[in-house]
Parts: sequence; structure tokens; C-alpha cells
Amino acid sequence: MNDQSFSLAPFPSARPLPSVSIEGSIARQANALAISYTLLGRLRDFVIPGRAAVPERQDGLWRDTCFEFFLAVRGALCYWEFNLSPAGHWNVYRFTSYREGMAVEPVFTALPFSVESQRNALSLALELDLRKIVPTDEALEVAISAILKHKDGSVTHWALTHRRLQPDFHRRDSFIIAL
Repeated sequence: MNDQSFSLAPFPSARPLPSVSIEGSIARQANALAISYTLLGRLRDFVIPGRAAVPERQDGLWRDTCFEFFLAVRGALCYWEFNLSPAGHWNVYRFTSYREGMAVEPVFTALPFSVESQRNALSLALELDLRKIVPTDEALEVAISAILKHKDGSVTHWALTHRRLQPDFHRRDSFIIAL
């Protein structure tokens, strides 16, 4: 098993830094990928949707509080973007190359993940069968990110690394976890 902890950093801004942290872990064992996020701190400063009665695939989840990760086979141009909303809504997109050829990934018809919410903590956890998109023996490169929507409507972008002057989670130089 390849198990790694991570901590996301907010994109630099002139605005005061949020009083929260985002940590988690990601692990791969053969065809299984497990990822978890924990958001800790003053959650009352953010718009965090409540759990939907019927979570479903939705577009545009990144416009609100959303946890994301990106997977690519090492050396391949194509990659996948996974979006997880605290409401339970989700989506998976496949790209043919950097921000090109975006399409909903049809092999996923559900993406069940758990969400636990407390006053100052929110946790999401997902277990994913990689066989639907990646052969077992392929090495993966991963980027992990999140978007937090503040009560005033602004957003902060969080990632493992920020390598440009603007937030851009799709850049392959941000896929820094090897699995």
C-alpha cells in the first residue's frame, strides 16, 4: 500500500488567510484508491452545503465549497478530475490534455463517499475502484485541491502546491503525489 498524508495551502492573497486548515490522506492498493479530507477550524465563516437527500452527479461544483483531486497515468496526456461536494453531489471529468477535451466520464454512474460534519470539522472520505479507468500496474500522478466559498461569496483556492500567478489545479506540475 502506498499511503501519503497531505496538507493543502491556500493560494496567496491580499485578503487575510482563512482560519481553517485542510489535511488528509491518499492511499493506493492495487486497484483501490482511498482519499480523505478533513477541514478544521472556523467553518461558520464558509458556505458549506448540508447533505442532500439524494446525492447526484452535478456540473459546476467548483463554484461552491468543493473538494477535488486529479489523476493521471504517469507520462500520459489525459487525466481525470474528481469533484466532491459536502452535500454529497459529485462529478468526474476526463480531459484529453491540459484543459482540452473535457467530457463527463461515463464509466462512473455513482461516486458514494462519506461526509461527517461537526461544529469545527468536516470530513470526506472516498474509496474508488480504479479498474474503471486505469490498468492495475500503471503509476499514477495526483493533484489534490479544494475550493472554499466564504460567507461573503468570495472563494479561496487550496492545493498541494501553487506554481503560477493564478490558481490552476489542472497544471501537470501540480500533480506531485506519486502512487
